[in-house]
Amino acid sequence: LLFLWSITVSIFGIGGLLGSSGSRYLTVKFGKKKCLLCNNLLMIVAASIMGCSKIAQSFEMILIGRFMCGISAGLCVPLHHQYVGEISPKKLRGFANSTSSFFWSLGKAMGQISGQRELLGSQSLWPMLMAACGFPALVQLVTLPFFPESPPYLLMHKEDQEGCKTAIRQLWGEGHHQAEIDDIMKEKATMKNTKILSVLELVKEPALRWQLYMIIILTTTIQLCGINAV
Repeated sequence: LLFLWSITVSIFGIGGLLGSSGSRYLTVKFGKKKCLLCNNLLMIVAASIMGCSKIAQSFEMILIGRFMCGISAGLCVPLHHQYVGEISPKKLRGFANSTSSFFWSLGKAMGQISGQRELLGSQSLWPMLMAACGFPALVQLVTLPFFPESPPYLLMHKEDQEGCKTAIRQLWGEGHHQAEIDDIMKEKATMKNTKILSVLELVKEPALRWQLYMIIILTTTIQLCGINAV
């Protein structure tokens, strides 16, 4: 039982690793908006599997659902930052990207509060708690089709300049947006001369060694800062 419980808890992180590893390939091939929509479907399926696990009397369904949730979360983290950052105007880009950290913390707090035995953590209601992660995914699945694809993706990967201009006007309103388009073109020109490193190449690259150390230290020590206790 201890082994099964440990696997059920940790398999979320394994799924997250797989999801984040494949995010770059998927976003380049299919675009950020399509990936987010498909990711929402994956989360809804995972929530449904976990929510029905008690009726089916199958702990394997919780295991599978947790794994699928991990993949969805691993895909969502980089996708969210990229899409929100790219559709936001420059003056709001930093604020828009910082909202993700706020909502992660809010989601953790809501999960821990809802998991109390007086609320959804009871013997009869815990399947609803497990399935609750599908609700935000459903909201995004319904609302996201009204948003355009990321303008930088349309221009840099699809080379659709008219589609990029249409998306910019839909997002930022009518006006002269040639400066933003020029910035995207400069970024595209820079990317052509920049080698994209794999994870293994990144670890082996001496010039990035100290930056890598800094990220590892920050990511590790943040677990000790007390945020989970708070």
